[in-house]
Amino acid sequence: MTAVRQMPRFDHGAALRVPPAHDAKGRRALWLWLGDGGRPFDDRGAVQVSTHHGVAVARPGDWIVLSVSGDFHVTRSSAGWDA
Repeated sequence: MTAVRQMPRFDHGAALRVPPAHDAKGRRALWLWLGDGGRPFDDRGAVQVSTHHGVAVARPGDWIVLSVSGDFHVTRSSAGWDA
């Protein structure tokens, strides 16, 4: 009889795009998602994010990725959003 190996369930993580400063609904969702890991950076909509490598700044249009390990990472978009 051969044993069946169970594949571990893989969680790809999640990502959220930083909304423009004027998007109140998107900003509320961002703050709820980041929790204590983020705070406002400037009046143009940038946010400060606590990452495994220190503090990173994410601007509107950038992606904030929550990895499987529970760490945030900031990924720059190719072109920022004009607010």
